[in-house]
Amino acid sequence: MYNFNIPESKKIRVILNTDLKNEVDDQFAMVHAILTQSFDLRGIIPAHFGEGKSAISQQDSYKEGMLILEKMGMTGNVRIENGAPKAMPDEKTPMDSPGARLIIEEAMKDDKRPLYIASLATLTDIASAILLKPEICSTNTTIVWIGGRDYPAGGWEYNLKNDVCAANVLFKSDMKVWQIPRNVYRMMPVTFAELYDRVRPYGEIGKYLAENVVAFNNEWESRPAEYRILGDSPSIGVMMFPDCGKWSYMPAPEFDASMHYIHNGLHRPIKVYESIDARFILEDFYAKIKDFSREKG
Repeated sequence: MYNFNIPESKKIRVILNTDLKNEVDDQFAMVHAILTQSFDLRGIIPAHFGEGKSAISQQDSYKEGMLILEKMGMTGNVRIENGAPKAMPDEKTPMDSPGARLIIEEAMKDDKRPLYIASLATLTDIASAILLKPEICSTNTTIVWIGGRDYPAGGWEYNLKNDVCAANVLFKSDMKVWQIPRNVYRMMPVTFAELYDRVRPYGEIGKYLAENVVAFNNEWESRPAEYRILGDSPSIGVMMFPDCGKWSYMPAPEFDASMHYIHNGLHRPIKVYESIDARFILEDFYAKIKDFSREKG
């Protein structure tokens, strides 16, 4: 890795909650998190992504996470704890899982460093942790969520639709939340040419990431011909640099059954991003995967 030192006291604790096999962008965020030296990566929670694509989506996410570690030559180096296999049935019933217990364990630790939980997926595991241990909301923990539709109206959005009950649990709680809604996370387009130039040459993991994007897009006529949006990578950028985009505070909304926002002003403020600096995020990723490949020989 690059020969610069980051004191342990300056590192932030990070947990990644990710539906790795849903599409092909979570993989980039996972690799980026592993390679970011200012992160003390405490674990990865493979998440479910509903039953529309797979009846065992959480297991699929776990297998993809293990494949990423294998291709990085890091099998056994990162803690992996399974998330819930499906959504919460209502706003009062948690889906207990090793992943939810990892969140509680880290949030309740006697550690002065802040904890960030980046959810690139449904909020099932985070909401379940809150219901199982409400005290975690008063700790130095921040949820960074890739999800929710554009403000002010809201509406259908993939990560939200996989567990609307969980989203309401989180948004009604006192937990600190940074939300990166759909119109913002879509500000991360990359072309196939860019990926083949800046990612594919760098080791087995670089080859896999780039070729996986092309193969995924080519499966369906409706998918883009020559680009992909790395919509989960903004979570890495804002944890590295909170001003990696324009944001504002607003009272947390609730969600109705059609996933539209209910702006009732009843809940504490959350940070909502309105833009993202794609250059900061992508150039950092390209530099890190190149250096990782060089270190691996």
